[in-house]
Amino acid sequence: MNQNTTIDTDRLPKHLAIIMDGNGRWAKQKGMLRVFGHENGTKAVRETVEASAKLGIENLTLYAFSTENWNRPKLEVDTLMKLLVNSLKNELPTLQNNNIKLSTIGNTNQLPESARKQLDEVIEITKNNTRMTLTLALSYGSREEIVSAVKAISEKIKTNNLEISDISESTINQHLYTSNLPDVDLVIRTSGEQRISNFLLWQVAYAEFYYTDILWPDFREKDLHEAIISYQKRERRFGKTSEQIK
Repeated sequence: MNQNTTIDTDRLPKHLAIIMDGNGRWAKQKGMLRVFGHENGTKAVRETVEASAKLGIENLTLYAFSTENWNRPKLEVDTLMKLLVNSLKNELPTLQNNNIKLSTIGNTNQLPESARKQLDEVIEITKNNTRMTLTLALSYGSREEIVSAVKAISEKIKTNNLEISDISESTINQHLYTSNLPDVDLVIRTSGEQRISNFLLWQVAYAEFYYTDILWPDFREKDLHEAIISYQKRERRFGKTSEQIK
């Protein structure tokens, strides 16, 4: 049976976030260097992005490189940065053909100049695309994001542009990197690990989580469908009772 027929397109997550985990282990299983796993992970990215757009998902955020990843061996970090540049160049036609807008969250000033330049170029070219927003979390850490938001809000209070009594959840949302995105509905994490890893801590407050043992380079469209089908079978109560929801 075509799994597409079992997905209710009226109940898709408006914001899907994916922690792409397992590239290194995938390579190790094959007796290869970790970078080989990262290179093959780009195939899963392409298929997942296209499949998400085809389904009608409006916002897809991929955890591509965390603030903690800078602590990895220099060879691996350098390779990841080169891979980022090449992927952005190679996947631009895919983004354009599928009417996908690219954006980014994180401290991208830490990225090498070549990566920043290529990223800015693709963001500019795709800025008017409307089918789906693809957000890459690059040099991203949620705690750093929250600290940044607190500092910005504090500065407004200091300069009398904001009253403490006026601070609300909306105020915090407006000062996060994701201010233009809705809260996350579904988080997928591959490779069998079951943790958030400093990813969108505020934004996943009421998200559903889906964990799979599949390593990221092996993640395909059918696996995405299975995750969404699982999501649609769940009852999202947001603190209410089942009776209230019904």
